Amino acid sequence: MSTLPLFPVTTVGSWPRPDSLLRAQRLNRQGKLSDEEFNAQADDAVLNFLRLQEDAGVDVVTDGEQRRDNFSSFVAEKLSGVRLFTLAELMDIFEDKAGFERILQTLDVPAYSISNATCVGKVKRDRPLAADDVRFLRQHTDLPIKATLPGPYLLTRALYVPETARATYPTKEDLGEDIVRVLREEVEELVAEGTDFIQFDEPVLTELVFTQGMARTFMCATLAASKDPSEELEFAVSLMSRVMEGIDAERVGVHVCRGNWSRNEETLLRGSYSPLQPYLDRMPVKQLVLEYATERAGDALAFEGKELGLGVVNPRTERVESVQEIRSEVREAAKLYPPEHIWLNPDCGFGTFANRPMNREEIAQAKLKAMVEAARSLREGLG
Repeated sequence: MSTLPLFPVTTVGSWPRPDSLLRAQRLNRQGKLSDEEFNAQADDAVLNFLRLQEDAGVDVVTDGEQRRDNFSSFVAEKLSGVRLFTLAELMDIFEDKAGFERILQTLDVPAYSISNATCVGKVKRDRPLAADDVRFLRQHTDLPIKATLPGPYLLTRALYVPETARATYPTKEDLGEDIVRVLREEVEELVAEGTDFIQFDEPVLTELVFTQGMARTFMCATLAASKDPSEELEFAVSLMSRVMEGIDAERVGVHVCRGNWSRNEETLLRGSYSPLQPYLDRMPVKQLVLEYATERAGDALAFEGKELGLGVVNPRTERVESVQEIRSEVREAAKLYPPEHIWLNPDCGFGTFANRPMNREEIAQAKLKAMVEAARSLREGLG
């Protein structure tokens, strides 16, 4: 990676898709628009977001996940043995239909608006998950590039619906073996492409420690956490360790938040990262990309030997954080981390779900610019 300034600014990954691209995605799934025609429109959307990042002064760019239906379910288009189900379709499959419907109502998630990639057979990597996207970006920018991937625990947990998977994988651990293999293949290709930053998304880790086995989220509808989450957290660390074993990547990060499916903050998880600290400390990654722009996240913690991707703007709110607010958050983090170990990013994606973005593009763009201005101001102050 080329030399970065202090307090590099980047995004967590996703960006609101234009309406024309959402229509193209629907038509493509219905077989009414060819892959070539869809990708031509997606190329334009990616380039528009790339130029927006460059104009704003973002230091490490992403493709905005413009080709994806959401941050994890897009793998259904890339992996054999995986099928995309809407939440409404999943309700017809689950043995506990009433329980799942109660969860959706509580969490403010319309069953028609979000899809889940679900294991229906032997899982294999048919196409790259993100490497093709990196290749496309590399043709159009000299800036460092971040590739975003669903983490191995998230994928294992989300794909494993016993009603559809148990014939091939009797347990989630059996599926996890193939998920590790798929992600190792992907990471090796991303490294060969010279990807500057590989980010794994593991948002459901917070569910393990904050729900105490009381709920099953819509993303991982059939794997309720036990009241003691340690076994599941050890499993998550083991999966990530096996994915990264022997791989020499320049910078790998793990993103953990408290949910980004609703703008109603009351439905989202609440609590400090402290119960996760012993496990995140052991994750074989260089950076932790963490949510801190909401009071639900508690105070910043020091993670031994890690960089901090500091969440300084909330993607779900209309209010644009001031430069002074962001500077203040960074100064607090600098009490725990050296300045060269602090990056600035939103708490989560602005367009996590294609059909349910968390914000309008103009608000998201203003938040990006505020982060960039705050980073420049901090650099000048240190200078």
